[in-house]
Amino acid sequence: MAMDVYDSGGKKFIVGSGFFYDAIDKPLVAERREKYSFPFGDAELVQIAFSGIYIVYGDMIMKENKRLRFDVVEQHDLVEMHFTLKGIGAMTNFANGQTYQFKENEHNLHYTPQFSGVGDYKKGQQHRFFEVHFTTEYFFELSKNSSPALMSFAESVAANKAADFCKENLPITLAMHQCIHEIMNCKVTGGLKLMFLQSKCVELLILQAQAYEDALGKPSSSIIKTDFDKERILFARDYLIQNAQQPPTLRELSKIAGINEFKLKKGFKEVFNTTVFGFLADHKLGQAKDLLGSGNISIKELADDLGYSSVQHFSTAFKKKFGVTPGRINN
Repeated sequence: MAMDVYDSGGKKFIVGSGFFYDAIDKPLVAERREKYSFPFGDAELVQIAFSGIYIVYGDMIMKENKRLRFDVVEQHDLVEMHFTLKGIGAMTNFANGQTYQFKENEHNLHYTPQFSGVGDYKKGQQHRFFEVHFTTEYFFELSKNSSPALMSFAESVAANKAADFCKENLPITLAMHQCIHEIMNCKVTGGLKLMFLQSKCVELLILQAQAYEDALGKPSSSIIKTDFDKERILFARDYLIQNAQQPPTLRELSKIAGINEFKLKKGFKEVFNTTVFGFLADHKLGQAKDLLGSGNISIKELADDLGYSSVQHFSTAFKKKFGVTPGRINN
């Protein structure tokens, strides 16, 4: 998402130009990594976009105390999950007069139809953030028949009203940190990368909804309400096994199973105690073990077929599951 940044002297700097609109609606993962050196500080930014999801994360270190003005120039209707990983800051949106506080290890879910405002930063302080943005169309799909809190938030989005999921930011949980780490260090490629990133982004949304319910003292509720819901989860499992060599994306699988992605993701975890992607990865590792035992395929061929970015990453995953390296099985 392109943004114009102005320092206190009015000098303009352009960040993230020309990427967002070229990639956000395409069914392939596009990624861009950029480094910026400004008079007031240095920054590094990673953008990833695909199928209605836009991920952006990065670091910034200020060389001096500074108030910066931000204008979003590629405005798009998005719902934003924000995670402050390091640093303290504040941003004021002139469009609605609201000030957002950002503190280390806190998160929230925001909808801001328009943003133009300022941010305050301190010299020498590192600012690290991670965000996942859903197009509103995709967010409506995810939130339908999900948690009461998410459905209520979706009503504000549908009414085009600026909204925050939580009145006060909540602490980032260990599970959220783990999910963010896995997204930032994705080890799979090709079609599996699309499914992996989709799965992890929906998982983060589920974790945010659960954190909100926990903060209100509400007991965790099952997403599986009927026998039909469970039958759909089992159907999704069977379809995934039958199409393991060319697996569908999370969105495609939810449509095939007849339930939305939120319910598919959370329901899969309830029934099988693993994620959709985790189930598929374990299934494919089991197949790999059988093939290695036959001695008719090399470890590198298997790593490539399974979508791992290197033999080392495949070997690490294999040993974690089976307790031995693939070389031991192959020999």
